[in-house]
Amino acid sequence: MTTPRVLTASRVRVPAASEVDYFATLRELRRYAEARGQKIWVFRNAADPQLFIEFSESPTEMSHRAQASRLPEELKLEKHLQSLVTYAPDAWDMWTEVPLPGPADA
Repeated sequence: MTTPRVLTASRVRVPAASEVDYFATLRELRRYAEARGQKIWVFRNAADPQLFIEFSESPTEMSHRAQASRLPEELKLEKHLQSLVTYAPDAWDMWTEVPLPGPADA
């Protein structure tokens, strides 16, 4: 049995004037994350162009970007990111993957 992955699904309000900087900062964070087997995705709300949802996935809870110890450069990027945008109050709630049983398991 494999260890379930974890993720956060964070609603983020990004002012239009900060969008380019938001994407550039996330791109840098994603570079660090990918080196550790983590993933970051961003989706824009179809009805509200300033509302995004940011998914951060990692192999384990302790390796997740919201929990893991990280390099000073990453912490600086996270702090900068949070100065640009507004995260929803539940932005860092952790979600754990639920493996669905296969046909033989049912």
